[in-house]
Amino acid sequence: MKTLPIIDLLVILVYLVAMVAVGAYFSRKNKNADQFTTASGKIPGWAIGLSIYATFLSSNTFLGVPGKAFGGNWNSFVFSLSMPLAAWVATRYFIPFYRSTGEVSAYTHLEHRFGAWARTYAVVCFLLTQLARMGSIFFGIALSLQALTGYPMATIMVVVGLCIILYTVMGGMEAVIWTEVVQGVIKTAGALLILWLVVDGLDGGVSKIIAIGKAEDKFSLGSFSPDFTQATFWVVLLYGFFMNLNNFGMDQNYIQRYHTTTSRQEAAGSVWLCVYLYIPASLMFFVIGSALYAYYQSNPELMDAVRMQVAGEKLPNGTPDAIRQLAATLKPGDYGDKVMPHFMVNKVPAGMVGLIVAAIMSAAMSTISSGMNASATVFSLDIYQRYIDPAMSEKKSLRLLYIATTGFGLLGMVTGIAMIGVKSVLDVWWMLSGIFAGGMLGLFLLGMISKNTRNTEALTATLIGILVIIWMTFSTQLPDEYAALRNPLHQNMIMVVGTLTIFLAGILLTRLKAGKTAGAVEEVH
Repeated sequence: MKTLPIIDLLVILVYLVAMVAVGAYFSRKNKNADQFTTASGKIPGWAIGLSIYATFLSSNTFLGVPGKAFGGNWNSFVFSLSMPLAAWVATRYFIPFYRSTGEVSAYTHLEHRFGAWARTYAVVCFLLTQLARMGSIFFGIALSLQALTGYPMATIMVVVGLCIILYTVMGGMEAVIWTEVVQGVIKTAGALLILWLVVDGLDGGVSKIIAIGKAEDKFSLGSFSPDFTQATFWVVLLYGFFMNLNNFGMDQNYIQRYHTTTSRQEAAGSVWLCVYLYIPASLMFFVIGSALYAYYQSNPELMDAVRMQVAGEKLPNGTPDAIRQLAATLKPGDYGDKVMPHFMVNKVPAGMVGLIVAAIMSAAMSTISSGMNASATVFSLDIYQRYIDPAMSEKKSLRLLYIATTGFGLLGMVTGIAMIGVKSVLDVWWMLSGIFAGGMLGLFLLGMISKNTRNTEALTATLIGILVIIWMTFSTQLPDEYAALRNPLHQNMIMVVGTLTIFLAGILLTRLKAGKTAGAVEEVH
């Protein structure tokens, strides 16, 4: 624990005040729901691209990715390598579809295609995914700020969360986008600053990082063997493709942005700008993790200090001997998320800490603010107006968006508080997002690709997919006598298998029904 110098506190305070001021500035434009949700479709494509990039570059990336690289290797970078293919599919098929429908919600067309149940199911999956995302990001920022300030993680989440709620509620989507443009620049600059400080403080510099990385296989992208029970290259590639396809093609955070541009070409360009920026940026965070590993390997006393810190947190009432014994058993994967905050506390000069904290906060705030706005939009359009008040006035609609945005911000805080104590924030986010998003993407693809699939086949396929997802998620908890019934695949495959189950089951049921219909027609003749 270390008290921040006054200059760093001032930097953080100025940043928070500036974000709230942006929300206040754009609040004067929010006269109707269309302005609040889509900024009336007048945002340039390059700004949308930077805002999507900022949403991707969350605190899960800022803290979770270096932690993964520190504790393991670059296997998770394969997720980023899958982005171009998912972006191609999205820009080729999804963006033209959404722009032609004119529907702000990504899920309205599911009701036209399969009925109200499909729309509601997708909305529930999306909202649960957003809560998991916002919670993991709240947790990530609290983890680093606790190390710097000593304040409880829950307190940090509440203070930061209130600032996010203020500027998001006041400014709407336009404030979200333009603050994300600024935040994208700040967080990239912060990451470059951290990398420079680590390399500058390590005797031997880049050559030492490369030597240690090669010796301990820290740059590996994972095994290329066709093994789907471990986090191999292929498992992460498949997960990344389906998850990014869900992001670009089904996630309201991104679909809503497609409607804020002036044309389909601008919307497609924003996706590709995000890809071009995010792949090298995510690689930089893996480099930071490997650089931190080399730094701490070269300074074993610092590695021991991190182990003792983590062991003390695991045994808050333990004796010194018990804490030391536990610390000796910890592996790098057990404390990877703690290393960057520890480095910032002990090795970053005064003044620079505030800049880096502002970068981490911007990484969290951009993703949370867009998630709040998108969740409120979906709740308003797909739940409240669909089932409660279809003829809602413009004034009431705007008020509902304000209330829903605040409510989802508070729920995100609560979810983050519930995550306190997890081992790896990135692993938790990947697992939860895979569970909630798999069924939603499978149903969406079934509706777009299989034109002959109807309500009954889609509902049956979705129920089958949900059962498969439940089995894959929870069968690992079965007792040893039922070990044969456990899911043998890696948890990242839940997203892949869940999506394919719904899609392929729907195709099969549609063909079976078509075959029976053809047979009945032949019998009549």
